[in-house]
Amino acid sequence: MKTVLRLTICLLIFWVNTANCQSKMVTVKGDTYIPLYGRDSMQVTITDFQMDVYPVTNAQFLEFVKKYPKWQRSQVKKIFADNNYLINWKSDIALGDSQALNAPITNVSWFAANDYCECQGKRLPTVDEWEYVAMSNETLPDARTLESYNEYILGWYEKPKTFNNEIGSTFKNYWNIYDLHGLVWEWTSDFNSVLISGESRNDVDKDSSLFCGSAAVGATDLMNYAAFMRYAIRGSLKAKYSMKNLGFRCVQDINK
Repeated sequence: MKTVLRLTICLLIFWVNTANCQSKMVTVKGDTYIPLYGRDSMQVTITDFQMDVYPVTNAQFLEFVKKYPKWQRSQVKKIFADNNYLINWKSDIALGDSQALNAPITNVSWFAANDYCECQGKRLPTVDEWEYVAMSNETLPDARTLESYNEYILGWYEKPKTFNNEIGSTFKNYWNIYDLHGLVWEWTSDFNSVLISGESRNDVDKDSSLFCGSAAVGATDLMNYAAFMRYAIRGSLKAKYSMKNLGFRCVQDINK
C-alpha cells in the first residue's frame, strides 16, 4: 500500500512539474522592426509582452476539453471546426495511441485555440508579435539576413513532417523560446489580416497577389522565402480549419 501511495505521489509531482514547465512564459522586449511586406509605415512597433516558452501540448488541450465540453470533438459546433478537428483522438477525452502527451496539439481550429488562450487569461499572438520573436536564432534578435538561419527553416519546410515530436525538441532562441521553427505551424490572432488594406473592395486583389510574383515587390527582404511561405499559408486559412501541422501558443499583455 505504501509503495502504491508513493508511486501515486511521484506521478502527481511529475504531472505538476510538467504542466508548470509547459505553461512557462518569458518576457519579450518590444522594439520596432520591418516586416516582410511594406505597409503604410514600413516599421512596425511591438510593445513588451509575454509569450509561452512552448506550444500548447496534447496534455494541456486534453485538460481543456474536459473542463469545457463544448470543445470536445462530438460537441463542437461545425461553424467553429471542420471535420478534421481532433480527428486522431480515440474519443472526446482520449488521445490516439500514437499521440504523445508532451507533443504539440494540432488539428485544432482558430476558434478553439483562441478560446483556450482566453480561458488561461491570455490571447493568441498577432502576426507581427509572432514574426518579431521568430526572426531570432539562438544568439541574435534578428537573424533574417543569415544564410544558415534561412536554410534551417526552409529545410524544415521541405522535409517530410512528423507531428508527434515533443516540445522543446528544437533550438532555444534569443528570447529563450522553443519550437517556433521545426515543430508545427502556429495560429495567430489576426492570421487572415495579411495585406488587408482596411478597404474591403481592395482586399481581394491584395490577397491574391500573395501567391504570385508581384507579391515580391513589397518585400523588405527578397531572399526570405521562408517568410513568404508563412504568409501564404496564413492567407489560405479559414478560422474553422483544423490541420495536422497547425498548432498554437499563447501570449499575454504586460500591465504597466
